[in-house]
Amino acid sequence: MKSLFSSAIALLFLLPNLSFAQITPYSFKEGKGVTPSASFKSENPVSNSITAMLVVGDTVWLGTSRGLSRSVDNGSSWSNFYGSAEFGIENISALAYDRENHILWAATAHSADVNGESLPEGSGLRYTTDGGSTWTVIPQPVDADNDSVVIYGNNRLRALPVTVTIQNIIYDAAVSKGGVIWVATFAGGLRKSTDRGQTWQRVVLPPDYLNSVKPEDNLSFCLSPVPGKFCAEGNLNHRVFSVHVVNDTVIYAGTANGINKSTDNGISWVKLNHQNQTNPISGNFVVAINSNPDNANELWAATWKAEAQDEFYAVSYTLDGGSNWFTTLYDERANNFTLLNGQVIAAASGGLFKSSDRENWVLPGNIVDSRTKIPVLTSTYYSAAFAENGNVLYLGSNEGLIKNYGFSGTWLENWKVYYASQPLNTRNSAYAFPNPFSPKTDLLKIKYNTNGKTAQVTIRIFDFAMNYVRTLIQNAPRGNPFNQINSTDPDGVNGVLDLWDGKDDNGNVVPNGVYFYKIEIDSETPIVGKVIVLQ
Repeated sequence: MKSLFSSAIALLFLLPNLSFAQITPYSFKEGKGVTPSASFKSENPVSNSITAMLVVGDTVWLGTSRGLSRSVDNGSSWSNFYGSAEFGIENISALAYDRENHILWAATAHSADVNGESLPEGSGLRYTTDGGSTWTVIPQPVDADNDSVVIYGNNRLRALPVTVTIQNIIYDAAVSKGGVIWVATFAGGLRKSTDRGQTWQRVVLPPDYLNSVKPEDNLSFCLSPVPGKFCAEGNLNHRVFSVHVVNDTVIYAGTANGINKSTDNGISWVKLNHQNQTNPISGNFVVAINSNPDNANELWAATWKAEAQDEFYAVSYTLDGGSNWFTTLYDERANNFTLLNGQVIAAASGGLFKSSDRENWVLPGNIVDSRTKIPVLTSTYYSAAFAENGNVLYLGSNEGLIKNYGFSGTWLENWKVYYASQPLNTRNSAYAFPNPFSPKTDLLKIKYNTNGKTAQVTIRIFDFAMNYVRTLIQNAPRGNPFNQINSTDPDGVNGVLDLWDGKDDNGNVVPNGVYFYKIEIDSETPIVGKVIVLQ
């Protein structure tokens, strides 16, 4: 199982809070020597890897590999919090929204070098009560060495103290009635806070060998995700990867040993997994859970293969609150779901899937920006969310944010693609991304400007020895209004995009190495840039 969980950590890279210990929050406000986060504005989100997403009214929140992004105008413009005093250069590992108190929660993380190995490390939570103008920062909580007992009814259960933040990973967060924040962590299990992160409580879930727990039971087990000196037993069901709240008090927690359900606000739990039901989920490694907003008993789960040989990757759904499960999208590794008006969207590592009958799934075909004609080639999607009016769908991938207009149950050819890239600081400059890039998984985007005019543009590729490789475009019209990135940039000053698929003139993928692109704009001095091909 080590490789399975290591790959999940690398894929999702989510991490937050875990502890009982008293934490002293501190606040940042705009002004008072702190750079306002809202001043980091752009036409696009700051990252092309969108791992988490929330839509609240006209506001879209994105959790990315380069921090938090927010749009308050349905995606027309973005405020990026990356590099701000509140967020620094942290990744966003999870997002949750408290609709009762209008609070957005964001969990953060980064990579740390430990004895030459890069490991994920949790760095706390941030929350805002005013839409992002001010933030309260909760330091990453850890247990004290003597936090080794949990009182559960009449039971005194041993509990492994989680005293470090390294590999203390949060994968998901949710909010229940009264503003209770729940976090799903790999090392720390399921935890909750009733006082906005000042203190945290461990939530007792069944060990691997029990199918339920309640305070009236006589229990004797160790609350521990891994075996070691403190606890001889390690429980896959204490490794928590997803958490979802339905109707304020019904809580679902997805672990490495199935789905746990509580109908009494997280006190008692029943475990639902591949081994203990007649009609079970496909696999016990549950990385995402969501429900139908119009039917509290309809639940969708990304159920990956865990340990048992007869488990398999699929999407599992239930129409009766978990008593019986159906499986669909066999062999797909779903990462998240969004549901609205009878439509289910599954964001998966193998593509973007839509269903209106729970069984038949339709891919969108080619996704091409309706205005710039820039295509999206990726098949890896991490997140999805409907706008509250239901006719706009936001999709998060490893290749940018994608927006589908006029969605009504069928894929329409109305797409907008947002690409994060560096700004062009001068008129005679260019930038290529991703760099390095692999022709197997991506297109190279070459960004340049046309000096505020419509121009004839030629772009050629050369190898390291300046041998000719490929002509991408020749005397093609670019600039206003051709192939612009930004609708608010009619002169094309902020950027025009053209693409290279990594092939030569004969259609062969070029070998690894250093290449140069040469951009000729009318009769002006050519712009030359370097790119590394690495497959």
